[in-house]
Amino acid sequence: MSSGGEPARYKGWHGLFAAFAQPGAVIMLFFGLASGLPFLLVGNTLSAWLKESGVDYGAIGIASYVTFAYNFKFLWAPVVDRFRLPLFGRLGLRRGWLMFAILLLGAGLLGMAAMPPTVSLPRFMGMTLIAAIAGATIDIVVDAYRVEIAPQEAQGALAATYTLGYRLGLIAGGAGILIVADAFGWQGGYVAICALLVVPLVTVLVAREPEHRVRERVPLRVAVQEGFVGPFRDFLARFGAPLALGLLLFVALFRLPDQMLGVMAYPFYLDAGFSKTQIAEVSKVYGVIIGILGALLGGWAVVRFEMRRLLVVAAIGVALSNMLYLLMAANPGQTWAFVATLSGDNFAQGFAGPVLVAFMSGLVNRSFTATQYALLSALANLPGKVIGGFSGFLVKDSGYASLFVVSTVSIVPTLIVLAWLWKRMPRPEGGDAT
Repeated sequence: MSSGGEPARYKGWHGLFAAFAQPGAVIMLFFGLASGLPFLLVGNTLSAWLKESGVDYGAIGIASYVTFAYNFKFLWAPVVDRFRLPLFGRLGLRRGWLMFAILLLGAGLLGMAAMPPTVSLPRFMGMTLIAAIAGATIDIVVDAYRVEIAPQEAQGALAATYTLGYRLGLIAGGAGILIVADAFGWQGGYVAICALLVVPLVTVLVAREPEHRVRERVPLRVAVQEGFVGPFRDFLARFGAPLALGLLLFVALFRLPDQMLGVMAYPFYLDAGFSKTQIAEVSKVYGVIIGILGALLGGWAVVRFEMRRLLVVAAIGVALSNMLYLLMAANPGQTWAFVATLSGDNFAQGFAGPVLVAFMSGLVNRSFTATQYALLSALANLPGKVIGGFSGFLVKDSGYASLFVVSTVSIVPTLIVLAWLWKRMPRPEGGDAT
């Protein structure tokens, strides 16, 4: 927890080293692995398994709805924020929920392997839904843990190591499981991936529990008031309605450019003449590594520079990186163009990740950490996914080039909102105002 003299610890180069050397940074690396691992296993990787199992495209599309567990995780975040679990609660509020969620994730993944879609699609999807809910719950707990374990000034370093772990989890749940599934089948791949959960499980046992106050037994009416109404009322009260709504709008718009493009990225790679193997190598491995480098730079920048200016740089960088896809469109089938485009795009997204995470972390009240952060993170993804769902129609009517241009220009409303927030935005105590 932060103390009165804490901000000075993280100023200058010595402070930068202190931020990354704190024990919480290593803990967040392994917790990030737990968060990133299930995301593709219930998403893109799942779609590949279903397709190879002969499931029709309509059912595959419906199956993708299980990922909405991540978008609506704020609905059960108040329960995670306020109540200890029986038995698991002995580890503490955060560690208890995290241990439970990781074990539930393991049960869901093993259930998917035991009941493959070729045997019973409804049971398979039931297990997938359990795994998705568990993965979303892991996100809730890990986000809350990160905010509570260190002061605002160190959040950039924690966000960077968390992002590193998260992207390693994406590699394992994407390219990694494809390799294993080629050798041992999908069921063997999902069983094997569960072995990686041992790492975050052990980390839960050695990590320290953050300091927080929890009221154990209260009447139901009070519990609902504190858990569900309190976080939203607190957010409005702390910032005032106009500023609070402005902050929420900014968070909702920030990732719009990359989410508009993300839906159609894979079809574009195929239409550009690249094989699935090339896509896996460049996008799922090389691209992730470049994203990690961007995330580390973003974490460093959060410690060193003022948040407002970083938000401008990150937002514009993500938007302009979409224009690199015009290079691929002009050079179809050329690996150098693919690598150049993915380098800029993944680096920009990697850099923006810790910046947005640190910014949202600074907005939450530690009395409602899980609920308020779950709401912000869901808000950061939902509008882009909804609008991005129409990107296919734009490509069909006007071509990919129009999508690249429109997705880049979509950052303009974000910058307008940021301009309005510029003098009103809450200023963090840490970081150099340079």
